[in-house]
Amino acid sequence: MDEPRNTSAPQATAANAPVTAVPVTPVPAASVHPAAGAGVPAAVGGRTSISEQAVAKVAAIAARAVPGVFNLGNTSGRALGAVRDAVGGTSATSGVHVEVGEREVAVDISLVAVYGNALTVVANNVRAAVYGAVEKLVGLRVVEVNVEISDVHLPTDPAGPAPVGGAKAV
Repeated sequence: MDEPRNTSAPQATAANAPVTAVPVTPVPAASVHPAAGAGVPAAVGGRTSISEQAVAKVAAIAARAVPGVFNLGNTSGRALGAVRDAVGGTSATSGVHVEVGEREVAVDISLVAVYGNALTVVANNVRAAVYGAVEKLVGLRVVEVNVEISDVHLPTDPAGPAPVGGAKAV
């Protein structure tokens, strides 16, 4: 067991060590991002880049969740998507195009609406959902969301594929 050789000088231990005050610089409330949690600065150093693919997925998920949206993409894109699904591929961002800048993003969405829903209401609801999801989850300012309704799904087969986003065929 090793013992100190010079026992004349008192040894500092955790129990009797002097406490020194460390200056703490408070973070102004304006620089704390609400999504980052309490007391975590919004910018602590480093660079964050968010890919167009990531933003497009967030936008696509938000758009698909809107009632009255049957599917994303146009008619020819859906036909190609059906072939892609048959061979095992998927495209979560079909029908969504984004342009990402350093601090802002623009989103274009093409969709097929369910017959019986007011198309302008569906478009406005998609626009609001995409604005909210992208700004909240991605943290970029959305400058515009353009919605193109490329087709209307007609209820021809009650046992056909289920629409997305809780839409009900009429």
